[in-house]
Amino acid sequence: MKALILVDIQNDFLNGGALAVPNANEILPVVNQIILDYDLVVATQDWHPFNHQSFASQHLANTIFDEIDLHGLMQTLWPDHCIQDSFGAEFHSDLNTNTISTIFRKGMNEQIDSYSGFYDNGKLLDTGLAGYLKAKNVSEVYLCGLAGDFCVKYTAIDALQAGFKTYLIDKAIRSINQDNFNQFKIDFITQGGKII
Repeated sequence: MKALILVDIQNDFLNGGALAVPNANEILPVVNQIILDYDLVVATQDWHPFNHQSFASQHLANTIFDEIDLHGLMQTLWPDHCIQDSFGAEFHSDLNTNTISTIFRKGMNEQIDSYSGFYDNGKLLDTGLAGYLKAKNVSEVYLCGLAGDFCVKYTAIDALQAGFKTYLIDKAIRSINQDNFNQFKIDFITQGGKII
């Protein structure tokens, strides 16, 4: 069985959002078109507490996009984004959410970030996504969403490691740094992933 994973298609990552990905809104009509081709659709959702330690606002000696050591992991410091129950954390109103069967929230522990839809960045907490997909007899996952060089990338890596045939739907992904995402795609293919 095939599943479509919508990665973080939330207001704060779209045009005008706190951490807007360039040209992100271009994926909305594409996603709404392809969503109808899948029997199972799940979504991931950044769901941060207001004092999340990945926010630059929590580190007075640093600024946005600085890299720090956060409990032994390198952490990019972001603008405050996708705060629980905020408008920025909501899925974009133009996104067809009617077929989403389950939402997997991530980044709720204030001490550690969570790019992947499967685990936090230290792989301390399992979101349950892999178990859910396996319980539904999913063998292939197709990823789209935001941002390609962060949350899509790490979700794809973990999907491969969990044993799923993993596909990136290129025209339904936008990245913060396209060059970094292009480099990842080369690595992804060598690991057995496919770009469609």
